[in-house]
Amino acid sequence: MTYDAAGRSNERPAYGVVVLTMGRRPAELAAGIASLLAQDGVDLDIVVVGNGWEPVGIPDGVRTLGLVENLGIPAGRNAGVPLVAGDLLFFLDDDASLPDPGFLLAVAERFVAHPRLGLIQPRVVDPTGEASPGRWVPRLRVGDPAEPGPATSLWEGAVAMRRSIFEAIDGWPAPFFYAHEGIEVVWRTWDEGYVAWYAGDLVVNHPVIDPARHDVYYRLNARNRVWLARRNLPLVLEPLYVGSWVALTLVRMRNRAALRAWFGGLAEGIRVNPGGRRRMRWSTVWAMTRAGRPPVI
Repeated sequence: MTYDAAGRSNERPAYGVVVLTMGRRPAELAAGIASLLAQDGVDLDIVVVGNGWEPVGIPDGVRTLGLVENLGIPAGRNAGVPLVAGDLLFFLDDDASLPDPGFLLAVAERFVAHPRLGLIQPRVVDPTGEASPGRWVPRLRVGDPAEPGPATSLWEGAVAMRRSIFEAIDGWPAPFFYAHEGIEVVWRTWDEGYVAWYAGDLVVNHPVIDPARHDVYYRLNARNRVWLARRNLPLVLEPLYVGSWVALTLVRMRNRAALRAWFGGLAEGIRVNPGGRRRMRWSTVWAMTRAGRPPVI
């Protein structure tokens, strides 16, 4: 290893990159991969994971993994990690892309400069100029989306993390299949004594899409809220977390079919044990509270 005059390592940051796709957006997938291959100053080991299909038309130098069945988003991401090398991991959905070729280098430099950073989520911008929804900013009070700060939830479409953190938290929660897997990743990152960070000054492109499209969305949304609590929270906080979301749902939701699906998911979350319980420390509850969002909201 060599160093420059300021004592900084000249070694290029190495990322293992997992791109997850179901093969339904070939143009967007190609654009996302091209934006990765255009990154400067970093070494990338990239795998495209086909969730329920065999990826085709992938550029040379990018490996592929075809999963026979759709394992869900968290398990699909997890499946790609053993196939790629690098002390840093980057997860990219097939409808996201990196507009700045210096993006991944800038992220790596922040991990070096701040040893307690565990993961980084950038600011998400629709490339057509459509206003970004508040849910893309991972904090309770959205404020200025360009303002960096601690992340207390997560938009999962473009996330960088230390491989050591990924391994320590047992990766993405595979039983969730879809919805809220990023919240668990953030909670467990904090519980490992690291900070999850929202880099509002770094941008990733992604179109604005309404996620509330079908009954399955509402069912998994509710089920996974319960599973988040059961897998992670101290017992006394479990009913507070779930209860707060029941109250918010009753206030916000007017569609009766959606409500039936939501409460069906709530019942499933109570009835079915998700396994994998790792009770959050009270020091973590306090750290997240000081960061702006106690894990009961």
